[in-house]
Parts: sequence; C-alpha cells; structure tokens
Amino acid sequence: MIVIPAIDIIDGKCVRLTMGDYETSTVYFQNPEDAAKIWGDYGAKRIHVVDLDGAKEGRLVNSKSIENIRKSFSGEIEVGGGIRNLETAKHLFNLGIDYIILGSIAVYNKNFVKSLVLEYGDKIIVGIDAKDGYVATKGWLSRSNIRDDALASDMKEIGIGTVIYTDIRKDGMMEGPNFDSIKKIIETPINVIASGGITTLEDILKLKEIGAYGAIIGKALYTNKIDLKDVLEVL
Repeated sequence: MIVIPAIDIIDGKCVRLTMGDYETSTVYFQNPEDAAKIWGDYGAKRIHVVDLDGAKEGRLVNSKSIENIRKSFSGEIEVGGGIRNLETAKHLFNLGIDYIILGSIAVYNKNFVKSLVLEYGDKIIVGIDAKDGYVATKGWLSRSNIRDDALASDMKEIGIGTVIYTDIRKDGMMEGPNFDSIKKIIETPINVIASGGITTLEDILKLKEIGAYGAIIGKALYTNKIDLKDVLEVL
C-alpha cells in the first residue's frame, strides 16, 4: 500500500481545511514546495496535490505552485482541482505531473473521462468525494444525486483503474476514516486510495487490511499526529 502526503493549495499557500470548508483554512507553509521537499526527504514516493482554488473555480489556478512542487520533489505527483478540459490535462502532463485527478467532470461528462483514459491510460485517476453516500462536486460545495459506489462502478466500466475516495464528513476531523464506505468501494472492485480522517498508524494498517491501494494523509501529518518516517518503516 502506498502512503501519500497531501498538499492542498489556496492562494499559493499550503493549507488544510476541515470537512472541505474553505472558511476553516489553516496555512502550514507559505510555499507548498517546501512541504513537498520535507515529505520527499522523509521518504514519500508520491504526493497528492489539490488546487483548491481551481476546484472551486473550475479551472487551474495555482499552476506556478504546482510547477515549483514538481521541481522540489523527485517522486510521483498526482494533481487534482479544476481539471475540466484537455488543455489543462496536457498542461499538467507537460509540467511533468505523473497522474491527474478528475473530480466534478467525472459526474457531468463521462465521455470526457473516457477520452482521457483512451489517451493517457492509468495516468487518469477519478476522485470520488462523498457526503452521506452521495457524490459532492465543485470543490465539495454541491451535492449530486449520484451514489458513490455507482460512480465507482461507472468509472471502472469506462476504464478507470484507480479512484481516490474521500468521506467529506471525516476530512480534517482527526476521527479516523469511514472504513465501511471505503470497503464498499473496494468491492466494486477497483483500486481505492483512501482519504479523509486518517489519524493514526492503526488507521493505515486497517486500511491495508481491508485492501486499500493507498492512503492519503493530510492534517495528521501537519499536526504531528502521524510520523511519516515511522509509517513508511512499518509498511
């Protein structure tokens, strides 16, 4: 199982939110590339980057910060937030990004997702952000009427191999992940990178036990609840 530190960006800064609420933003690094370098030095093989401004506006906003992260981190980088067209996808791949994460567009335009999969294969990941079992869109500001497991099945059918599953109510709450929902998505079956609420080493080991492909850690790293070196050593 891969462990992936998260770097969320607002106004060019590395921040963490609580339950996706932009009003709860806490800045941890003025320059996100500094966080990327630290996680790389600790041994991370991949980092998870989200342009939160982009997710809300529907277009890439923090491209310069993403470019700086790429220069500071030698491992794999996955990027999401505001990727709604082919030009943005190509721009990110041209920057040297390894994977792109499609969110809202996967709900509204499955044909676009399918076309990207045909061109880029497993470099395309879909983010399924759910609240009470239903998929949320537009930077988590809107809730659709689509069930999270139904979207996972649809994505598998059109060729997506990996999804990132986030329970919004758990995100940033430091209360542990929603194991039941994560297991339900794993049983689709599809590779699932779990996100939201991961707080302890025990959480990570349980995710591994139920078959998660990966785990994204955010606030627990930034508040020193989890030591990345310890986690990587245990795994």
